[in-house]
Amino acid sequence: MKALRILAGVVLTAGLAIGGAGADEMRKVRIGTEGAYPPFNSIDTSGQLVGFDIDIANALCAAAKFECTFVVQDWDGIIPALQANKYDAIIASMSITEKRKEVVDFTGKYYNTPAKFIGAEGAEFDFTEGSGLAGMKIGVQGSTIHEDFARAKWPGAEVVTYATQDEANADLVSGRVDLVMADSVALLEGFLKTDGGQGFAFAGPDYNDPTFHGDGAGIAIRKGEQDLVDAFNKALVQIRADGTYQAINAKYFDFDVYGE
Repeated sequence: MKALRILAGVVLTAGLAIGGAGADEMRKVRIGTEGAYPPFNSIDTSGQLVGFDIDIANALCAAAKFECTFVVQDWDGIIPALQANKYDAIIASMSITEKRKEVVDFTGKYYNTPAKFIGAEGAEFDFTEGSGLAGMKIGVQGSTIHEDFARAKWPGAEVVTYATQDEANADLVSGRVDLVMADSVALLEGFLKTDGGQGFAFAGPDYNDPTFHGDGAGIAIRKGEQDLVDAFNKALVQIRADGTYQAINAKYFDFDVYGE
């Protein structure tokens, strides 16, 4: 996916108008997402976007009475494309970090899960920060919190970056890297529970360092568009209050991904 692709599928919406739209008018909102991070966002065999992020986005658009379309964008260019007005919001499991808040605004979180390593089942690793993992190769998706975290905490390791998480996982299977680090749920549902994940397992502790991992995943919006931030925040409160969020959560997970 090297080029932007706009996927058809206008969201049918209901509820109160938010952000100044009239009773018979729906605000058009374009949502950027990656489409390569299952089970949160991916493209199925029919070419349609699917996943937790996508269902949450649709529910939020319905609650806010937005007419939403999706734009698929490679991860390493996802914030620049927002700033270039290719879309209006990012719903793509983007962690709310201080570094990112320098260039975009965020809503509150819509989920918060820890990061973890995976490696060969039964293998032993020294995860001591600083001196541990010396000489090891750690696979991560580039331009992510996981890349920043791995480079900062294990300077003796070689951090290998990939355009997508699936590519990192594939190199773990082939033996080109010793470990992969990513969101624990993405690794569990998108890899360990698949045929390709056989023979691999979680290794080491959970990681949720606010300095690197932020305050959970939120919706990124261009600076200066507080009305859109407020509208999505209001819609998030609504879908959590009316049970929509919980129904979507149960569709994908047997635990609460919202976090404390």
